[in-house]
Amino acid sequence: MGMVRDRTKTAMVLLSGGQDSTTCLAWALEKYDLVETIGFSYGQRHVVELDCRQTVLSKIVKLSSKWCSRLGSDFVVPLEGMNKLSNSALLNQKKIDNDPGRLPNTFIPGRNLLFLTYAAALCYERGIQTIVGGMCETDYSGYPDCRSETMNSMQTSLSLGMETSFEIVTPLMHLTKSDTWKLADKLGGNKFVDLIIKNTATCYQGDRENRHDWGYGCNNCPACELRRDGYLKYINTLN
Repeated sequence: MGMVRDRTKTAMVLLSGGQDSTTCLAWALEKYDLVETIGFSYGQRHVVELDCRQTVLSKIVKLSSKWCSRLGSDFVVPLEGMNKLSNSALLNQKKIDNDPGRLPNTFIPGRNLLFLTYAAALCYERGIQTIVGGMCETDYSGYPDCRSETMNSMQTSLSLGMETSFEIVTPLMHLTKSDTWKLADKLGGNKFVDLIIKNTATCYQGDRENRHDWGYGCNNCPACELRRDGYLKYINTLN
């Protein structure tokens, strides 16, 4: 007879292969006894992140015996058809625009809502109560599906719709990008920061050719600018 797990000590992390979700994975591995991960293949322009997430999973367990013992199963869910619904620059090879007063054209309507719904369905099947995501409303592009109000609403809807008690936890929600670098340092020191720099993909172009102090990227898209500026502020606090 299998051991019955305590649902409150398990978590499912939305792991994209980027800086934020990788930081959230380490955060969860510190906090929960069992951590599983879920990622999505949805025709994203920066599909290289799917390779990066596998590298992150293989390397993060080498940083801590505790993390190694707590990391469980990984799931990658195909979500074909999103490019039929949205003309977002993250799904098509078109110029990335970030006009003031408008949502960036990298916004994919409903993306995080879909991710959370699929993650909750998997959590229901696997007896996991907590979903951990890297959504952030502080230092970001203003995506409405990254706001705490949206997360609270989704938590209520998913719990009602599956007649269970889900908790959506967003450790980065009120942190700046500089704070996120600091959190990574606090969680795993230089080795973990180095893992993030070398092995996570944040760039919207999926650039893995151009290496900078803060990682790989085009150094021009909004995601690269945010990551670079946050890293420079973080480094300045160390000096």
